[in-house]
Amino acid sequence: MNEVKTHWAEVDERGRLVLEPDVAARYGLAPGARVRLDLDNNTIRLHRPVTHLAKLYVEPTNWCNIDCVTCMRNNWEVETGFMAAETFERIIAGLKTLPAPPTVMFGGIGEPLSHAHIAEMVARVKALGCRTELITNGTLLTEKRARSLIDAGLDVLWVSIDGARPESYADVRLGAELPRVLENLRRFRRLRRPAHHPVPEIGIAFVAMERNIGDLPELLQMGKSLGVMHFHVSNLLPHTAAMSEEVLYSRTLNSITFLPSPWLRRLTLPKMDLNELTMEPFRRALDSGYNVTFAGSNLGLSNDVCTFIESGSMIVGWDGSVSPCSPLLYTHTGYLRGYERKSHRHIIGRVQERDLLDLWLDPEYVDYRERVHRFAFAPCTPCGGCEMSRENLTDCFDNPAPACGGCLWAQGVIACP
Repeated sequence: MNEVKTHWAEVDERGRLVLEPDVAARYGLAPGARVRLDLDNNTIRLHRPVTHLAKLYVEPTNWCNIDCVTCMRNNWEVETGFMAAETFERIIAGLKTLPAPPTVMFGGIGEPLSHAHIAEMVARVKALGCRTELITNGTLLTEKRARSLIDAGLDVLWVSIDGARPESYADVRLGAELPRVLENLRRFRRLRRPAHHPVPEIGIAFVAMERNIGDLPELLQMGKSLGVMHFHVSNLLPHTAAMSEEVLYSRTLNSITFLPSPWLRRLTLPKMDLNELTMEPFRRALDSGYNVTFAGSNLGLSNDVCTFIESGSMIVGWDGSVSPCSPLLYTHTGYLRGYERKSHRHIIGRVQERDLLDLWLDPEYVDYRERVHRFAFAPCTPCGGCEMSRENLTDCFDNPAPACGGCLWAQGVIACP
C-alpha cells in the first residue's frame, strides 16, 4: 500500500544521486533506466521508469454472481469464462522471469471467488515472493474459502461495499445482501491468525454516488469494527444514461487545470478542524479553481496522471489478453459530461503466444507508456467534448489509439484499489 518511509541518498563526487540498493530495486532504477523528474521549489518528484513492471492485475474470470448498477456489463456483449490452467501457467512462467516480484492483484470485471482454483492461484503467486491482493463482492466468502485464502498467504482482501444499510446496499448491488456480506467478513477476520498486524489485511472499496454518499460516514465507522485497514473511495463511471445523473463531480470537471502552468494560481491550506464553522469555507476553497496544496501535499498533481502507468501496472484478462489497464481490457460505453463515450479495448497480445516480459517491453507498448507519462493527449475531460472525444480512437492532437484524454482515472476522479 501507500506506506511512506524515510530513506537517505548520497551525492557522489560527480554530483550523481546514489540510492540505497533496495530502494533502487523496488522502483526499477536499474543502470540505463530513463527516469522522469518533476521539480518544485523544495522537492524533486522522481517517477518510476516505464520499463518497471511493479503490479500485475490478473482476472480469474469475467463472470459474476450478482448484478450491480455500477458495472460496465450493463452495456456490453462479450464472452464470459474462467481462466484456464494453461493460461495461468504462462503467467507463473512470466513472473519467474521478472527482475523483482511484483504485486499481483486478483480482480477485474468478474468475481474472483467464483473461480474453483482461486486459492491455489494465490498460493502459487505468493510462493514466488509476490505481494498478493484480491477484490471480491464478499457474497461467496464462505468459511472454506476464507480458510483457503488465509492459508494461501493472501496479503490483502478487498471487499466492495457500496452502502452501510441493507436497503441502500441492495439498491446498488442487485442480488446481494449486506448482512450476509458483513457476517462473511466478520468470520474472515476471526479466522486470521492472532497477531499485532494480522494478515490478510482487510480493505473496503466504496463507489460514491448521489444515492449512497450519505452512507459513507457510517460505513467508515463500520469499517473500524470490522478491522478494516484500508478504505478506498472512488467516484462512479456511469455506463448508462440513467446512472450519469448519479455522479458527484460535474462541477469538478470544470476546475481541472493543466499542469505545469506558470500562470496557475496557487493556494496553500493548513490542516484544521472541519466543523460547522470551517466546512463551507474549506469546501469553497477547494472548489475555487486554484491549484491547492494541503498540509504540504499538492492536490493538483492528480491531474493528467495515469495511476496505472505510474504504478507500473498491466492486466491479464481471463482469456490471456494483456492490456495496459482495466478500463482498456474491454470495449465499453461510459458517460462524460452527459454525452456517450465509447472506449475501445486495447490488447497488447496474449500470454499464450508471448512471454509476459516480452509483452511488457514491446517497443510500441513502451512508447505508449511514455506518451501517457507525458500525457500528450487532447484535454477531452475539461474541454467539454467535440466529436473526436466520443471515442478513444484518436483526438484533435492526432494521437493514435488509445487516446486517453477523456480518461477519468487520469484526473483523479475515478480510482482502483
